[in-house]
Amino acid sequence: MYRTRSFRYENEQVVLALTLLLVLAVIILTSTATFCLSGVFILGMFLVSAMMIRTHHQALMRHAIHVDRGRTPELTNWVIECGRKLQPGPVDVFLINQKQVNAYTFGIRDPKVLVLYTPLLQAMNGDELKFIIGHEMGHVVLGHTWLNTIIGGMAGIPAPFGASVLLYTAFRWWNRMCEFSADRAGLLACGDINIAISALVKLAAPQIRTQGDFERALALIDTEDDQASNRLAEVFQTHPMLIRRINELRKFARTAEYQRIQIGMNGNLGNQPAAPVLNFQVPEQVELETTAPPAVERSAEERWPWMKPTEIPSRRSTNN
Repeated sequence: MYRTRSFRYENEQVVLALTLLLVLAVIILTSTATFCLSGVFILGMFLVSAMMIRTHHQALMRHAIHVDRGRTPELTNWVIECGRKLQPGPVDVFLINQKQVNAYTFGIRDPKVLVLYTPLLQAMNGDELKFIIGHEMGHVVLGHTWLNTIIGGMAGIPAPFGASVLLYTAFRWWNRMCEFSADRAGLLACGDINIAISALVKLAAPQIRTQGDFERALALIDTEDDQASNRLAEVFQTHPMLIRRINELRKFARTAEYQRIQIGMNGNLGNQPAAPVLNFQVPEQVELETTAPPAVERSAEERWPWMKPTEIPSRRSTNN
């Protein structure tokens, strides 16, 4: 099986090293007592995080929907396909009924846990969901799940206010680099830059139904980095602005490295992946190379009958 981490964003490990050096500098520049206490604090934070992760996993097992062939065969097939491509190791996938269009992953030990919010199934088609699943699996492959626990604990060590703010912003900087890396994994999973961009746009505008809706949403996203206030706010965010994520994916998709990795991962499937079924064509200014013809897509209830409300059988669920 072909397995690689070479899709990691170029600056991710540099930012991680700088963050660790900054933590060490803050510890050294405070006091010997603080130095001793910092080690205890980091270990304590790690243990607390491990306990919280275990508790959260157990709660998911009780209340969430486990993705398996019995209940969600189509979604399970997409998860398996992404797993074969990216080779993340043991991963449990769950669905939870929330209003947000979101997904996340966590875990220190195997199996890692990937959580999808049910509105994703209504907002996105299968290929777009592969991007979301691949993005989260990318976090697993690159070790972000356990690194986030450790680095997060370090960023919270007792320190003067100014140093604490500096550590916090450094940690968030590394978080944003991780998102660029995970987006690359999502692109490798879905195999089409148009699909990847469509999925990212739908995270901000899940109500998209037509090509016009898509183009208006993309145009609005394109203005995100025009305002200085947005660029400043990004410094304290875990995720980069969507327009930055889109632009970084566009650059990566043009590289020979991407083509090489994609060929290797497609080989894990034993054949070439099927053509995309439905995606919104990105306007020409986004400079994409391929488009796929539109096709009629089944509703979320037709693909996943268990989502249909049982108390009023004829009622169709709506987007949140």
